[in-house]
Formats: sequence, C-alpha cells, structure tokens
Amino acid sequence: MKNKIFIGIFLMIILIANLSFASYNTVTMQVVEEPICTISLGENSKFEKKLISKDLANKEVTLQLQVTNDEEVEKPTGEIMLVLDNSDSMLNTISGNTTRKDLIFKSAKTLVSSLLKDNTKLKIGIVKFSTVDINNEATAKDASIVSALTNDATALNNAISTIETNGPRTNLQSGLLLASQQFTKTDNNKYMIVLTDGVPNVAIDSNNPYYSDDVISKTKQQLQTLSKQGIKITTMLTGIDNESTVPTGVSKNFGQIIKEVFGTQSSPTAGNFYYVTDTEIEKTITNDIYKSLVPTQKSLKDITIVDYFPAEIVKNFDFSYVSKANIGTISAKIDTTNNSITWTIPELASGQTATVQYKLKLKENFDSSIINKVLNTNQKVDIDYTDLDGKKQTKTSNISPKLKLTEPVATPKAPTTTAPVALPKAGSITLIGFGIAIVGFFIYTIIKLVIFHKKTK
Repeated sequence: MKNKIFIGIFLMIILIANLSFASYNTVTMQVVEEPICTISLGENSKFEKKLISKDLANKEVTLQLQVTNDEEVEKPTGEIMLVLDNSDSMLNTISGNTTRKDLIFKSAKTLVSSLLKDNTKLKIGIVKFSTVDINNEATAKDASIVSALTNDATALNNAISTIETNGPRTNLQSGLLLASQQFTKTDNNKYMIVLTDGVPNVAIDSNNPYYSDDVISKTKQQLQTLSKQGIKITTMLTGIDNESTVPTGVSKNFGQIIKEVFGTQSSPTAGNFYYVTDTEIEKTITNDIYKSLVPTQKSLKDITIVDYFPAEIVKNFDFSYVSKANIGTISAKIDTTNNSITWTIPELASGQTATVQYKLKLKENFDSSIINKVLNTNQKVDIDYTDLDGKKQTKTSNISPKLKLTEPVATPKAPTTTAPVALPKAGSITLIGFGIAIVGFFIYTIIKLVIFHKKTK
C-alpha cells in the first residue's frame, strides 16, 4: 500500500514538471521594439541604455548601460616660458644609468607635446639658467634663451635636447628675469614653469657667500614681482637629499633656505610649488603640472544611475552580468525591495566612457500568464549627477526595449464522425486547468488509499 502512495506522488511530480518544461520548450520569444533610451548629460555627454544582442533560441537578451563624457577638455591659451636648470648637479645618477637630467628633460618634452597637441592657441618658449661662465657669475648672463615662443612641439623638444648641464652654480633669479622678458605685450594668459634640482646659491649682483640672505631675498623678490605682474608661476624643486645640511659660510640649512625662497607647498611664495623626490619627477611634470595648467577638467561627478525592472521581468527572467562596470560600482543583483540595480560613478572625466552589460533569460518555470503580453525589459531609469557647472541634476526616462512570448497555433484537423477531445497545449491556460484536474484526481486517490489503509489495520 505504501508503495502505491509513493508511486502516486512520484507520478504527480512528473506531471507537474512536464507541464512546466513543455511550456518552456514550446514558447518562443521575440523582440517587439528596440528603442534606445538616451539621456543628455551635457552638450556632448549622454547616458544610453539599449539592447545590444539577442539569442531568441535560448530566450535571452543582453542590454547595455553606458555613460559617455565627450566634453572637450579646455586647453591653456596664451604663452608659457619653460625655465630649466642646467647646472651640473642635473647629471647626478638617480637609478642605473638614468640621470636627473634624463628624467626632467624627458618629462619636460612630454609636457610640451601634451600642451601643444591640437592646441594652436598656445606658444611655448625655453630659457636655461646656471653659472656657466665664471667671469659672468652672479649676473643676468647666467641665463640664456634656448627657444623663442613657438607652437612647434618638435622644434621645442629638439631645443631641449641641445641643452648642456655644466654650470657649477644656480642663479634662478637670472632665469626668472630673462624668461619674463620673452613674453609679448599681448593681453593673454602668461605662465612660467620652473624645473630645478637645486637651492639658489647666487643671484644677480648678490654678495658673497653663496646661499646668503642677499641671494634668498633677491630670488624671492623676483618670484613675487612676476606673480604681481599676473604671471602664473609653477615651480618644481627636487634633488635635495638632506635639508639639515648647512652650506659653508652661512647659518641657515637647506630646509630653511627653501622655505624662505619658495615657501611651502600649501603656502607658496608664488603660484604653485612642488617639492618632490626624484621618484616623483615624472608624475609631477607630466600629470600634476599639466593638470594645473588646464583651466577646466570638465568632469561629471557623483553619478548615480538606478535602473528599475517591471515585476514581471524580475519574477520570470534570470538576471546576470555579462560584463561588470569598468568604472564605479554596481549592485551585485536586483534589489527586490524596489526591483532595481544601482550604479554609482564618483567621477567621469572628459574622454571617459563607463559601460556595464547584463543579460535577461526566461526562467523555465515562468508564469504562463505573460504569454502574448508585450513586456518592457525595464520600467524606467533615474540619473542623479553633478554637472560641469557644479550643479545637481536629476533626469529620468521610461523608454525600454519590449519583448513578447508566444506559442505556436495548433493546426486544425479535418472533422471526423466522432470528434476527439483535443488535448490542450502545454503552457496554455486550458492545459493548466487540465493539469490541475489530474493533480486533484491524484491527490484524491492518495487520500482514499491512506484512509483505506488505516481502516484495514
């Protein structure tokens, strides 16, 4: 008797499973509409959600969310004077066969090329400084012109390559003064970039000894004068191995002299001041100084994208990522409290594109009531972000690709004398009713068998 009960239950489970799988196997999926959801985030920036692939045989589609910042980065305009230290300390080895000159001059070339790339509104000139001629030491002749103002990056980089680093002492004041004299009288932006590896030890008409208060005062005053003239000064100092060293003939150590001449990074004497180690040279010149010269980065910030799904999609489709977000973070799965995923992007710089892709695949045990209904893959998308002017913005869209499930229409048979009772298709409402009736019959039979078994005990 127990065996009969178990057999009955087993048959009932098989019947239910066959009903479900039969429906999944016979149903077909089609894409009814493929509109692209587009939300403008600026003049040249946008969000897009679109269907990018479909595998209808496997009843699945892939959608892509993408945020693109195509705003053009503003480039500096006007004139830049590059003021390069060519004292012999630049030949000090940093690592292997690489000298400080190699690293600074190579980085300077990269900076020049980056600034002038597709930028016809900028010109750059070059001045070098050190006390090459001992007979003219502590005079304006300690500096000389390497290149006049031009927007020819190749010519400028070739000029940098010709610079010899053989001067015994550092007369920064002479370099600042000569560079300032190369600017035109045109009313435009004027910048000065100083790259040096030593503490100034002489100045124009300075009194002995080297590193004296007179040198400190004249160099500092020259920086302040140029700043007051509206010249935007950026200085990078490197190569100081020991700040506590006190030069011969003076009472102040290198650390004290540096602070008096240049100030500190947080409170510089003029413009921007980068006080770095040799390992930071390349990044400082090619990245930090470059960015300081670009007026606006044009980044979209604090982007939050919430993609909502209809309940019918969440219930009847499996969700999985095809590719995770390349920028920012996104929900690991659909949040069933509001049927959504959330993608956060702290910052999207000009030229960057953030992308994520996910797949929706029909479940085998889907609810057959969605057959023949047009289904939106997504309910809506909400976007919050900070625009290029620093203002908070909120935008939304309910544009969505649409799917539809259908079952094949049964071909009618020729009439016979005795009309057979047509079995309903699996997955249809009629089939479900038929299945429920059979399941009910089995349950009724099992109950009767159990009662009978108890009475015969």
